[in-house]
Amino acid sequence: MSLLTLQDVTASYGPAQALFGVSLDIAEGEALALMGRNGMGKSTTVKAICRMLPSGGTLRFAGRDLGPLSSFRAARLGLGLVPEGRRCFAPLTVTENLIAAARPGHWDLRRISELFPRLEERRSQIAATLSGGEQQMLAIGRALMTNPRLLILDEATEGLAPLVRAEIWAALTALRAQSDMSILVIDKSLAELRGVADRAVILERGRDVWHGSIEKLDAAVADRFLGV
Repeated sequence: MSLLTLQDVTASYGPAQALFGVSLDIAEGEALALMGRNGMGKSTTVKAICRMLPSGGTLRFAGRDLGPLSSFRAARLGLGLVPEGRRCFAPLTVTENLIAAARPGHWDLRRISELFPRLEERRSQIAATLSGGEQQMLAIGRALMTNPRLLILDEATEGLAPLVRAEIWAALTALRAQSDMSILVIDKSLAELRGVADRAVILERGRDVWHGSIEKLDAAVADRFLGV
């Protein structure tokens, strides 16, 4: 059963159209990689799903039509977003950031500290003083504290040091093993995505041009649609 379904979704920034009929679906408990070169519509697709951008076509989540909903009402259905750029609450502590987003469910402060021990070490530290990698862990932890049915990660490891990237990928792999939560992840690293995602969808110029098992995304497909 599909948790999220997009069918022929269109979206524009003023007169500039960015999506030209994107279709994809995510099942309960499935992890989907959304891939493509820069500027191909990945983040725009996320904005349409989270109702941060007006869109056409069909968007359904958990049996509900997302189209008429505001962003906060869509989030309450169970969409947890880790946005590009992290966007932590800079003046608040780590713990305050996590509590601010908390909703009842499996994920609580203890489980977040087990997933990201570094956040437990810095629980009283102001978010603005954290490193970029620590802020990214906090952004993921904050999204998990909403106890979402679908966790959406938009370039969660972009621009981070290799060791920090590895730590975050390890956490996502553990999350997949410990939870039946659905995941939509945008990233460029096919090697790491193979350890997390079940399937992939590739966008090119605002259109979905490839769907399939992550294991079938071979070098020829990657070179055609993902290469520079």
